[in-house]
Amino acid sequence: MQTRVKDIMRMMETHFPVSLAEEWDNIGLQLGDPEQEVHRLITALDLDREVLEQALEEKVDMIITHHPLIFKGLKKIDYSQPHHNLIKRLIKADISVYSAHTNLDSAPQGLNQYLADKLGLNEIRPLFAAISEELFKIVVYIPVSHLETVREAMAAAGAGFTGRYSDCTFNVRGTGTYRPGENTNPWRGTAGQLEMVEEYRLETVAYRSMVPAILEAMQKVHPYEEVAYDLYRLENPGQAYCPGRRGKLPTAARLGDYAARVKAILGLDHIRVVGDLQRSVENIAVISGAGASFMDKCIKQGVDLLVTGDLKYHEAKDAETAGLALIDAGHQGTERIVVPMLADLLSRQCKEQEIDISILQSSAQPCFQPV
Repeated sequence: MQTRVKDIMRMMETHFPVSLAEEWDNIGLQLGDPEQEVHRLITALDLDREVLEQALEEKVDMIITHHPLIFKGLKKIDYSQPHHNLIKRLIKADISVYSAHTNLDSAPQGLNQYLADKLGLNEIRPLFAAISEELFKIVVYIPVSHLETVREAMAAAGAGFTGRYSDCTFNVRGTGTYRPGENTNPWRGTAGQLEMVEEYRLETVAYRSMVPAILEAMQKVHPYEEVAYDLYRLENPGQAYCPGRRGKLPTAARLGDYAARVKAILGLDHIRVVGDLQRSVENIAVISGAGASFMDKCIKQGVDLLVTGDLKYHEAKDAETAGLALIDAGHQGTERIVVPMLADLLSRQCKEQEIDISILQSSAQPCFQPV
């Protein structure tokens, strides 16, 4: 099976829906052709000259990054500018570039979930409901003979998820009527004559992003020429998404000891810590990249410690005053784990779908070097 850029995009967007991206973000296909064949790809945090050189040497067809290659609108491309020259070289080498940024941060199995798992947290959940996806109820009428076929197709497409439960549906038996018109091809019945059929009314719920795929799957296996279904927008709160996570350590730890563990787990040369190193911490929040703007959320929820990056002096003083401990593991330090994370995810997906492509990881050196 030949893989194309659009196939890799579909894999990424299944796990990291584009609807989760912030309005100011620029995600998705940055450069290239969705129809381009992909034999080799590489995952990276950023796309810089070092990553490009590796991509050229390895003869890759696609680069997947966390930080977008093109973040702000370009009014011109001046090859004398380093970033613009990078774009020129990518185009010349026929390399497609795809980025997943804030949608990858907030997704249920995204970067912050991965970071929280890696740092040993239990009972992990969103720090707060930054985004709450709309819920819909789908009601469809199905002849008795096709109930399971339609139900299974809808569930496989994403219908019926309630919390940690799947395949959640309700059905009740009744009688449906219809009168086929001229030039129709009814599943059962004759044009002009009223038909009465034993049917099930099947109800299930779905998140907005999944509705189109569910309806498509339903109509593909439903026997009726014209499928009778209803779609209702619900007021029930849907799944919450947030770039931050909070959880608990299995047992409380001294701040100094846990800081040493974070440093070792993330493979960092140094970190910065705010708070009494002897104090006990158990309730932990993690926000990859720069998470100081969420400190108030942490304080209000009784979080003991926030692990993030890019902290400024006055932000650290505010946290200290409020009694919130901080570990600044750096923007890059909390995000570079995205490189193996994406490589592993795509490798598993390709294996499941029997897709034969080579998936490489960027070997680019950290931007900040210890001296």
